[in-house]
Amino acid sequence: MAIRALSILGLLALFGSFGCESSHNSNVTRGLSVTGKVGDILVICDQGVWNSEIKNYLDTGLTQWIMPYFPDVATFQLVHKTPRHFTQGVKRYRNTLFINIDPTYEGEAGSIVKRNDVWAIGQIVFDITGKDYNQVLEACKLGLSEVHNEFDTKEWARIKSKFTLNKNAKIRKEVKQNFGIDLVLPASSKLVSRRKNFYRIEFPAASRPIEFVGTGTEDIGAIFSGIMIYQYDYIDSSQFQLSALLAARDTMLKYNMPHEIEGMYMGTQYSEFVYPEGNSATTADRKLNGFEMRGMFMFKGLPLHSTGGAFWAYHFKNEATNKMVCVSGYVDAPATTSWTHPLREIQAILKSVNVVK
Repeated sequence: MAIRALSILGLLALFGSFGCESSHNSNVTRGLSVTGKVGDILVICDQGVWNSEIKNYLDTGLTQWIMPYFPDVATFQLVHKTPRHFTQGVKRYRNTLFINIDPTYEGEAGSIVKRNDVWAIGQIVFDITGKDYNQVLEACKLGLSEVHNEFDTKEWARIKSKFTLNKNAKIRKEVKQNFGIDLVLPASSKLVSRRKNFYRIEFPAASRPIEFVGTGTEDIGAIFSGIMIYQYDYIDSSQFQLSALLAARDTMLKYNMPHEIEGMYMGTQYSEFVYPEGNSATTADRKLNGFEMRGMFMFKGLPLHSTGGAFWAYHFKNEATNKMVCVSGYVDAPATTSWTHPLREIQAILKSVNVVK
């Protein structure tokens, strides 16, 4: 289905009913998976288009920030190829956007078309088409924000789908029994801390991307990530206020997340530049409404030795147990290492949560 870039309201209304097309050259039947890094969008357009004002709208609309992290974490980065360089080697890119100026196009306004699973399973492709430069520019102005949202959802959905294949039966059974919830996890995750109302699950090195540091040396141990699950009695809806959630978080971390150095423990960073923020959110199946919170953590107690990282948490009420439950992912990594992949893994896990009792 084409999206006519006539007005913002009209565009948004049509975005909710994208049609999906398949390609005659599709490799999906052969089971080929997507290529490209998590967080990349491949943009296919002529060099003149890439160097024009359209590039500014691509940067603004498609490379938004996951807030509030430091250093900044972008949802996506753009990779440009001209149509001549769009060969078989890159056709399976996970997120692909074509920008086409086609003089034979007959629409009154530019169009945006979404296609799924074109050259690979899990791929999402967008085509922005207009008969001239101005039509394409206007379509980009009005539609790239929604294109971003579609790419964004697809990114965590792929990871969630991949993690669904990992059974982790023993850990998931314990989580179900203790918290009344289920979720997906990376393969070979380990339950490293177990208390009545607090679990910590550590993710294996294999679930993290390989980073290349300096002149080609591999570093697969620089990123430490995992999730914490904790619960406490539900009293009333005021517990969903940001200040109340942060207070409960700090208490839980102080007593359950000690550092390897005696006297230190995980706490929340309250700098004005990275003050925690949140929003109402729902899980992938839309059956569980809650509150999402993101921010930075730091190890407190001995400031001279303090380190930290990022957290992404999801809070909800378990109606069956009358408990406030929090699933909070953490990423501890140096500033020189990309956080996009491990944060996307956390996001996928939070989206997978469902109540089983």
